[in-house]
Amino acid sequence: MERGNQTAVSEFLLLGLSDWAEQRQLLFMLFLWMYLLGFLGSLLIIMAIGSDPHLHTPMYFFLTNLSLADICLLSTTVPKMLVNIQTQDKSISYPGCLAQMYFFILFLSLDHFLLTGMAYDRYEAICHPLHYTTIMSPRLCTLVVAGSWIFSSLHALTHTLLVVRLSFCTNREILHFFCELYQILKLSCSSIVINEALIFVLAVVIGVGPITSLLFSYVRIISTILRIPSAGGRWKAFSTCGSHLSVVSLFYSTSLGTYLCPSSTQAFSKGLIVSVLYTVVIPTVNPFIYSLRNKNMKMALRNTFNRKSVFSRGF
Repeated sequence: MERGNQTAVSEFLLLGLSDWAEQRQLLFMLFLWMYLLGFLGSLLIIMAIGSDPHLHTPMYFFLTNLSLADICLLSTTVPKMLVNIQTQDKSISYPGCLAQMYFFILFLSLDHFLLTGMAYDRYEAICHPLHYTTIMSPRLCTLVVAGSWIFSSLHALTHTLLVVRLSFCTNREILHFFCELYQILKLSCSSIVINEALIFVLAVVIGVGPITSLLFSYVRIISTILRIPSAGGRWKAFSTCGSHLSVVSLFYSTSLGTYLCPSSTQAFSKGLIVSVLYTVVIPTVNPFIYSLRNKNMKMALRNTFNRKSVFSRGF
């Protein structure tokens, strides 16, 4: 089969939700509400942290960036999906598909790195409280976040450039609701050996290191908490990382479940539901997990709403 960098199609068809066409309006309203809840919830967290000087700490600095990444991740897939559902037009242009794939990989990778950085922050806060402010300096936090953005961008760009070199023939039906990398590779009539090899290498380099660091952090955190003599002290220490642990559990149980299970043993509808969980549902519920389980966040949000109501009455 010939290789080349030209594609024989100008668009792809997203068939992920085609089997649910009879529930089109229900799906449209469901995804619209999830998108609005996730977008506004993350935006409120960013505004509350920015307006409250007491929350200008490393933990909330990471949370601000995570909320921004969640907004961008939702906006990468859901708006196009809503348009396709409402218009019953499942097409997406070739450049639009590449752009969607790039930004999806970028923001999913960014979530991965930021969650690891937040785990390290909680590790230092609980295991080395006396040196926490020295270790987690503004410079280190800025370097961690900047590095997360840079590595995530390079990760996404590498996969996108390798897809550009592929040729696509007659089949243009993507069995997903967005341009997912594995599904695009299945449509190629060029050799994808290099793509598959790079996926494996980058998964090991980018995935194993941060996940190992995250697991190590929580093993040390849990062992430190268990050594606290009082039950009240243990609960107070655990409450500072409970929200993050909940988000980490949801994120990795769904995303890793999707990519570690062979497609031959996984029903298409089941895989699609899992994909909806980590691309739409988790970014939607993240703001509520962090706000409902965090006393400081609830107070900051209450103050933000109070300031808005006072401002509106003034006019």
